[in-house]
Amino acid sequence: MSKCVAIGLRRSGLGEVSAAPGRDAPPPAAEPPVSPCSARTMPKLQGFEFWSRTLGGARHVVAPMVDQSELAWRLLSRRHGAQLCYTPMLHAQVFVRDANYRKDNLYCEVCPEDRPLIVQFCANDPEVFVQAALLAQDYCDAIDLNLGCPQMIAKRGHYGAFLQEEWDLLQRMILLAHEKLSVPVTCKIRVFPEIDKTVKYAQMLEKAGCQLLTVHGRTKEQKGPLSGTASWEHIKAVRKAVTIPVFANGNIQCLQDVERCIQDTGVQGVMSAEGNLHNPALFEGRSPAVWELAEEYLDIVRQHPCPLSYVRAHLFKLWHHTLQVHQQLREELAKAKTLGGIAAVSQELKLRCQEDMSRQKEGEKPSGGLPFFHWICQPYFRPGPREGSKENGGARSKRALEEEEGGTEVLSKNKQKKQLRNPHKTFDPSLKPKYAKCDQCGNPKGNRCVFNLCRRCCKKRAFREAADCPGHGLLFKTKLEKSLAWKGAQSRLQEPQLVGSGDPGSFPEVVGSALA
Repeated sequence: MSKCVAIGLRRSGLGEVSAAPGRDAPPPAAEPPVSPCSARTMPKLQGFEFWSRTLGGARHVVAPMVDQSELAWRLLSRRHGAQLCYTPMLHAQVFVRDANYRKDNLYCEVCPEDRPLIVQFCANDPEVFVQAALLAQDYCDAIDLNLGCPQMIAKRGHYGAFLQEEWDLLQRMILLAHEKLSVPVTCKIRVFPEIDKTVKYAQMLEKAGCQLLTVHGRTKEQKGPLSGTASWEHIKAVRKAVTIPVFANGNIQCLQDVERCIQDTGVQGVMSAEGNLHNPALFEGRSPAVWELAEEYLDIVRQHPCPLSYVRAHLFKLWHHTLQVHQQLREELAKAKTLGGIAAVSQELKLRCQEDMSRQKEGEKPSGGLPFFHWICQPYFRPGPREGSKENGGARSKRALEEEEGGTEVLSKNKQKKQLRNPHKTFDPSLKPKYAKCDQCGNPKGNRCVFNLCRRCCKKRAFREAADCPGHGLLFKTKLEKSLAWKGAQSRLQEPQLVGSGDPGSFPEVVGSALA
């Protein structure tokens, strides 16, 4: 397999870099490796024809996962039953402007085994989405628009599931992509609480030009410890209401779940994310020893390198249950700085597991409520919120749950890390310093603010009134006065030239004063 081919010259937007005038032209840029699909001659397939012919009727699908569904992991999953994979979610705007980002995430290497492949983008602008898709379409079989990411970064960036109320924008994005691309456009969505609204949402996307729809049966509020159970009823209703293929996502931990989901909902395929990360052989219906898949993955990474953080994260998932038993090796895995160091920790975990196996008594059952012993690949069931929160109905925020547990001495892992860095740090709300509030917005005000406001409100008022606030370092009045004084000085310097312009004898005097 050829090594990654670098893009030699940075490109400006979508155009070539031109040589500077008067200089030798630079050598031509190294182009991305030629994709098998770079010269498409067949017409663009749609709907079920696209699913059956281009995607080979894929039923077992590996989800797009940020920093987790990279090439090495996709190849491992394909070896163990996955029939279709997605790239990690890529940021459309960065993909358009940054050649290195394109090279690292897609142009890196031509790998015939990594097909069929769908590239997923997050975007909130039709033009940018299409520009990114045009740059990627020759290296994949379809382009997917992420409408399902529920994380805070998606809220700040205004993409993912936080676009699900903006139907006009989504229609324009899908329609433009459907018209301009040589490959189909697909979507991955989350559901609304109401089934009827979810169905209308799916029908709108289909009408706009979406050729395949993946439905995650959770709302955007269902995430982390509040994930709960995905609703297959929503997925079933969508499948009945649209005429394009539908993939289901949610509640998939083993092959039996896959078959049951297809039977209950009537979908064409099932997508797995968390289940695949803990057992890449899920679609084979096997639960092998963890070290078997860990060693195979590390071998693939040596052939197809990826960032060390990806590798470490995958091994934390694979070895999750074992690391609950041999916790001292967790820190060693976290501190490993090389691929060899990570492989050494994995090998040590293998040896520990083999020792545990040798001490296993006949008839002994797994501890901790696990279906298998910790050295076997198996699902991880995310713990939910306390039962008390269910009585109040609805989801509870993480902060609300923490405040509910305020009387306990148990700190979250994040707070424990902060306390390690600063042993004197306290998380007792009663000991937090009390701040005077801004008169307008309620945020902490500046102690020396002349308006008794926070910096943001103070800046607006000081600008509006051309005033100064030394406490916040805002000097609008001072700068205005200096600007007026400078303009006055400039006008006075020009006056002698205008007066003496008709008298030749005054010229040396004017020049001398100007030089002075």
